[in-house]
Amino acid sequence: MSENDYHHAAQRAAELRDELQRHNQAYYVDDSPLISDAEYDRLMRELQGIESRYPELQSADSPTQRVGSTIASEFAKVRHRQPMLSLQNAMDADEMREFVERLLRFLGRDEAIEFVVEPKFDGLAVELVYEDGLFVSGSTRGDGQVGEDITGNLKTIKTIPLRLNGDRDELPQRLEVRGEVYFPIADFDELNRRRAEKGEPLFANPRNAAAGSLRQLNAAITAERPLAFFAYAIGVVTEHRSLSSASDDSTVSRGDEATNAASGDPVPAGSVGAGRFQSQWQVLETLPRWGFHVSERIRRCRELDEILRYRDELNADRDTLPFDVDGVVVKVDSFALQRELGELSRSPRWAIAYKLPPRQEVTRVLEISVNVGRTGAVTPTAELQPVRVGGVTVSRATLHNMDEIERKDVRIGDWVVIQRAGDVIPEVVKPIVERRDGSERRFEMPSHCPECGAEVVRPEGEAIHRCTGLSCPAKLRESLFHFASRRAMDIDGLGAKWIEQFVEHGLVSSVSDIYRLTVERLVRLDRLAERSASNLIAAIESSKERPLERVLYALGIRFVGERTAQQLANHFRSIDALMHATIEALTAVDDVGPTVASAVLTFFAQETNRRAIDELRELGVRFPEVAPTTIVETGRALGGLRFVFTGGLEGLSRDEAKMRVEALGGVVVGSVSKKTSYVVVGADPGSKLAKAQTLGVPVLDEAGFLKLLDEARAGDHPF
Repeated sequence: MSENDYHHAAQRAAELRDELQRHNQAYYVDDSPLISDAEYDRLMRELQGIESRYPELQSADSPTQRVGSTIASEFAKVRHRQPMLSLQNAMDADEMREFVERLLRFLGRDEAIEFVVEPKFDGLAVELVYEDGLFVSGSTRGDGQVGEDITGNLKTIKTIPLRLNGDRDELPQRLEVRGEVYFPIADFDELNRRRAEKGEPLFANPRNAAAGSLRQLNAAITAERPLAFFAYAIGVVTEHRSLSSASDDSTVSRGDEATNAASGDPVPAGSVGAGRFQSQWQVLETLPRWGFHVSERIRRCRELDEILRYRDELNADRDTLPFDVDGVVVKVDSFALQRELGELSRSPRWAIAYKLPPRQEVTRVLEISVNVGRTGAVTPTAELQPVRVGGVTVSRATLHNMDEIERKDVRIGDWVVIQRAGDVIPEVVKPIVERRDGSERRFEMPSHCPECGAEVVRPEGEAIHRCTGLSCPAKLRESLFHFASRRAMDIDGLGAKWIEQFVEHGLVSSVSDIYRLTVERLVRLDRLAERSASNLIAAIESSKERPLERVLYALGIRFVGERTAQQLANHFRSIDALMHATIEALTAVDDVGPTVASAVLTFFAQETNRRAIDELRELGVRFPEVAPTTIVETGRALGGLRFVFTGGLEGLSRDEAKMRVEALGGVVVGSVSKKTSYVVVGADPGSKLAKAQTLGVPVLDEAGFLKLLDEARAGDHPF
């Protein structure tokens, strides 16, 4: 593995993590997905591939390690006793066959396994908690670990029992039930009809309507909407002590639980406190007796062909079902086998979602326009003759990028097949070449951004064209958030919430406008008191003194992360020298290859970007030159050494420690392996210390770490 390959893998992994988290936010919190399920899966698989090849690049906050996104601040947080994980996907019969064969190999058996197959409802996953048969709380899936407390809203749903059927002594002391809140299609159509009459925006699909209804701060609004609930799993179960066989604890322990596939929920596997349940089928038989709705379309299957037939039957009935489905959930029935199979970091081994084919229709491409996304990605979009697809009128469909347009040979005027990928985002599948009459035109990507006029470029090795403008209106919010972030200009208090308000009220239309804000202008905003406004202005003023490498990173130049920004600052020492650097001078910098050099050159070649830098200077941002005495002459003293930090350091922050290592050419990684050079241990270290000791990796306390840095600067350490 070359250092260049590793560098590019690390950059790509960071980009994928950011992009996937953005899409998680859009899907789970904003209820407004930006890409199709299939495209999301491709990005996830790419990240999983990189982290598999380079385990040290896997971070604790990677989307491969968790599900969903952050929790909306308006709702109280609820930590799930057991995580609500997600499922692997099978897109066709071959992938389904591979899944079954993989299970048999893992178990070392030839005989068939019994499965439970269920519809995969397209709604919002929730957890309901009952104590002594009474509904006491309910929450969303959230990020898989922590959800939102929406108890009041859930109580308005008539198909959720507030009291379970059965005598108190026959019911568990505590019962967690997991399932899907959905919007019946007929009721959804009626809701949209009423909203249209009032001139209100329509919901895109029943899932968005269900999610939006459940996340109302006023439960009275939720009560007006006829939501419904299907139960499909149980979580932790606690029996009354009088019924438990346990001598001192009647709660199911972690080692006695498996995981439920329908939402990745933990299911008591039938030992302490949950001996009544030995299988998923038994759970689904019991839940209706307690008062829950369970789908009538569940079935047990022993052969792959039975699963494939079930999926075909569900697909054939799809348009007549009273609720939306987007696949089939296939689970190993036996909890004992579930325990034996175990789970991966974010999904159970023993369950899979077998997706239904996307719905397709034929229409005509009237024009191809481009949209500029919040990260500057310029995406071609087909403007279509409106057509109904899966119950929704579609007039636009993504074409992804120029490679896709050329590969599919889509032209303006073509008749095309379109589908709602993942039943949400419309996309063009293919043109119908036989219907061409010669009037069709090929599309050309514009050379300049339609939003700001900056040059549109396609970085080498990428499929996406990008706007190079620093203050492009289309990507303004993203640029501002990055510019103000802790590792960039570190403007304390200037987070996403205030940036959104500043943009909406016209106070900020470029990064330089941040430095035009005043206390007088800020206090006019709702909920921003004079003291808070003064603190924010003070933080903005303080940021003008940030060192050059932080300012370079804040500018958001493509491929220029923190380490590269530091290398550029140390090498060129001033913003002016960097702005006038040639491609040869740029590639002479450590870790700067042709791709990064080209991105830097392109950024500073844009008149809009040079003007933005001039405005920042005029407003007091210093862009301080790097003095020769502060440049680390032994910049490669720690070259090739890999550091891992665990526990809290006292004399400096984790970020400062990382910057010092990188300034001397070292690398900071997130996990311990045989390749780790040192593990630096602070207060309350985690499991990384034990792993280091097991692998024989050298361990340093904070004093030893600082001594090593001093020796590295002096060139005295015998690395």
